[in-house]
Formats: sequence, C-alpha cells, structure tokens
Amino acid sequence: MKTIAVVEDNADNRLLLQAILDGVYDIVEYENGIDALAGLTANHPDLVLLDISLPGMDGNAILARIRADDALRHLPVIALTAHAMSGDREKYLAAGFDDYITKPIVDETILLGAIERWLPGRTGADKGGRTV
Repeated sequence: MKTIAVVEDNADNRLLLQAILDGVYDIVEYENGIDALAGLTANHPDLVLLDISLPGMDGNAILARIRADDALRHLPVIALTAHAMSGDREKYLAAGFDDYITKPIVDETILLGAIERWLPGRTGADKGGRTV
C-alpha cells in the first residue's frame, strides 16, 4: 500500500484526512515542518499532503527544503490550504507544488482524485481498500 505523509497542525483536519484515506493508503502524520522534514527522510512516503499555514515553518518553506533535497525532490507535494483567493492556485503551482486543494475538504473525491493523479495505479484496491 502506498504511504501518504500528512503535514497538518490542526487535529480536526488530520482526523478528517485519516477518515478519508484510511484503508486506502498508509498514513504518517506530522504537526510541524521540523518533524515533517525529518520524517520524510526517514519514512520515504509516496506523496505529501502539506498544509500551507503551519507554525514555525510554513508550507512554502517546507516545500523549498523538499525540492532542494536530492532524496526528496521527486515527491509529489499537494498543497492543502484555506487560501482560496483568485490566483492562489496558480501561485502555489508556480512555487513548485504539484497540486492544490482548498480546505475545508467537503468533497473527498476532489482529494482522492488529486492523489490518484500523482499516484496512478496505487492504492488499496489490490489490498482490500476503496477504489478511487
């Protein structure tokens, strides 16, 4: 089963992501950028869901560190953000994120569809999980 790293400081958002992804992907969670960067190197996830507004080190700074690291730069990174103003999607994609999803997540098919774009053929369909 593929592994997704969830970098999110809000416990409610982490619970929602767990509910959507559980049984389809293995999940590792981080509440801040320092722990995330150490964990990404140690755990080698297949994709990162990265909150933009994090304490200490924001999602943009974390992404810059990921893209500068030879061992991590290949990882697909999807921005999770409450910033949904006109032009934000383009701004985050131009910054190096692979995809962009706004919070709150009200339609899980949007999240699962974005993940499937970056992890084709993945999942738990062959492991007893849901098919995306």
